[in-house]
Amino acid sequence: MVTRRYAIVGLGSRAQLFTRALAGSPQAELAAFCDHNETRMRVHNGWIGASVPGYRPADFAAMLAKERVDVVVVCTPDHTHADYVVAALRAGCDVVTEKPMTTDLGGARRILFARRETGGSVRVAFNYRYNPVHRRVRELLAAGAIGEIGSVEFSWLLDTAHGADYFRRWHRDKANSGGLLVHKSGHHFDLVNWWLGRGPETVFALGRLFFYGDENGRRHTDDRFALDLEASPKLSALYRDAEREDGYVRNQDVFAPGVTIEDDVSVLVRLRGGVVLNYHLHAYSPREGYRVAFSGSGGRLELDVRENEFPVGAMPTPEPGCARLTVQRHWEPPEVVVDGVLGEGHGGGDERMLAELLGEAEPDELGCAADHDSGLQALLTGLAANRSLATGAPVAIDALLAEIGEPA
Repeated sequence: MVTRRYAIVGLGSRAQLFTRALAGSPQAELAAFCDHNETRMRVHNGWIGASVPGYRPADFAAMLAKERVDVVVVCTPDHTHADYVVAALRAGCDVVTEKPMTTDLGGARRILFARRETGGSVRVAFNYRYNPVHRRVRELLAAGAIGEIGSVEFSWLLDTAHGADYFRRWHRDKANSGGLLVHKSGHHFDLVNWWLGRGPETVFALGRLFFYGDENGRRHTDDRFALDLEASPKLSALYRDAEREDGYVRNQDVFAPGVTIEDDVSVLVRLRGGVVLNYHLHAYSPREGYRVAFSGSGGRLELDVRENEFPVGAMPTPEPGCARLTVQRHWEPPEVVVDGVLGEGHGGGDERMLAELLGEAEPDELGCAADHDSGLQALLTGLAANRSLATGAPVAIDALLAEIGEPA
């Protein structure tokens, strides 16, 4: 059994998923941490009862050589992903990166060039693909359960606990995250691309900042949007105790100045081959969940997932999703395919994804593993939607590909 040596760069809360998995894996060795904050590196070591050596970002390249790193896991703020992915590839490492792969066309160009230059692997952590009910959707569509697909309706609701959290953190600045259309919707665009086996062709978007931000804060006089870090020992250890080192405030006021991302967006996408996606995301719902429906030449497939029915306070409270998947063929009664509670961790997707990423499970026939091309296709939809918001015009994906020097 070959043991590969891993380094994690970016030790925020999302990195917990990888820290724990690597610490308990028989086929992986957690070789190094990299973060500009010593406190966060100590906290992660404390959680796994280890003494993984920690490095600062300025020493990233030296760390890879000294610790003989084989794979780098990138969990840093989105706008820095390309820097670490490219540096890791050029050091001879493979890469697993949190989504989005990067936040702009320049970053995408650099990653694609470095990957071709080095032959290294770039995997994007699209964990929603591994959710069992999402896998079942792909199976049904691939089997022609409703014939040829004509259109897709996809609505995603973020509640006032989870949705608001994007407006407390660094994500609130589009320069850092690309906005929700890149950071959050990238998951959803990737699902549609994967379900249908095709990418985007033309994108048009409308959206605005309607609920959060300083101008909209005049509607809200209570403090239920405030985040009490003391209520979460993990977040308190990672952020409140670490503030003195770097000044990063995890619990910013969602109604304070500085919010440059939208909280309500609608996107119309024509996918290659003619399928039309009608997508909507809003981040201030009283409940959390999503609904996707496929209309085909032979009927309709609908997935309805309800996650958080009633958020209490400002702290996101993860709950197992309750999913109902229905197929209704023309002139036939509906067939309920799935009706029940999903697993924890993105509907059970996290555990399955980690097992495959760490080589503890064989790649499956559904192609859940997402590479650099999958990361690019999801990113292009989000970037095209952002450009459409700015210009008021539809955006051709081939035009974006031309800008980064990629063939259509």
